[in-house]
Amino acid sequence: MAGRIVSLAATVETTEATVVMEGSTMRARSTLRPGQPGTKALVRQYGDRLLCVRYRYDRVRRKRYKTAEVIVDEAPWEPPPPAPETIVYVQVAWGETALARQIKLAGGQWQRGPRLWALRYDEVVRLGLLGRLVEPAVL
Repeated sequence: MAGRIVSLAATVETTEATVVMEGSTMRARSTLRPGQPGTKALVRQYGDRLLCVRYRYDRVRRKRYKTAEVIVDEAPWEPPPPAPETIVYVQVAWGETALARQIKLAGGQWQRGPRLWALRYDEVVRLGLLGRLVEPAVL
């Protein structure tokens, strides 16, 4: 039952996708996390490998499908470094005024909300601050 994704619109809580399969259209209406009602049997079956369960509805065939997203392989991976002009975030402790001054002279801007310095990646490399980088997802 291989299908191709026609459209994809993601939100924080659910993923809406339309999948065309053998002439019919299926729509994913709900995405459930492991442990939520409707996932318990799959949690028992797949354990920590279960990422989510989706309920897809096919209007043409008048059927509901329950699908599971499961981890089937795991391997080490290192993300590639950002492009030189990419803005990255650097953590500097309170009182490190000399370092903060260097970052500011290199074009860095203080970000009050996350309390981090925003600076181009090539400047972070030049200043030797790679160990102080904070992933954007942590913000």
